[in-house]
Amino acid sequence: MPLPAQRTSPHRLIAGMCFTLAATGVNAETTGPSFDCAKASSQAEDLICADAALATLDRRLALRFGAALEAAGNIEDDTENARTTLRAMQRGWIKGRDECWKAQDVRGCVERDYLTREGQLVAAWMLETPLATVTYTCEDNPANEVTAYFFDTELPSIRVEYGDSVAVGSLEPAASGSRYAIEFGGIFWTKGDSAVFEWRAGDPMSCTAITR
Repeated sequence: MPLPAQRTSPHRLIAGMCFTLAATGVNAETTGPSFDCAKASSQAEDLICADAALATLDRRLALRFGAALEAAGNIEDDTENARTTLRAMQRGWIKGRDECWKAQDVRGCVERDYLTREGQLVAAWMLETPLATVTYTCEDNPANEVTAYFFDTELPSIRVEYGDSVAVGSLEPAASGSRYAIEFGGIFWTKGDSAVFEWRAGDPMSCTAITR
């Protein structure tokens, strides 16, 4: 997931209000997906073309991607590299989506992939105002802070800032609390004012929300 080289203020909505539908190649009046169904080249694309709900998800993701490209244009001195990386990552995501033919529930796999990708783009590029922003202190060390931005996307998503690094993730099923699977094998699992944070798999930290 390509992320902005610098953190984006959570109070500044980059969202794609400024980009045009034409810039993303999506027709506002269409009922099909963002791509040409006559050129569908995978089982996933055939399914999307035949399923109105999935086609709607595809159009929505195309708009989110366009908004992310616009946001990438706001990165000083690195615009072209950011956009090139973002496009490459999107192509990689499409290849991953097309692997859903291997899943037992192909439609469920495709839908989950779209919702996950949408949440990733929203959280990575701050395309919406966060539903909540919470800073936590971990391992009782005031210098060990992590900030989480929670987004009310259809599949709830999260942006985690830790030190100079950023990772994004999506909500996944949990017996209690809200558990987010984040990039690089990490998790962010909230329960009330507490959270278990694994920046990398196998190295959990206990964190407590800071009241300011």
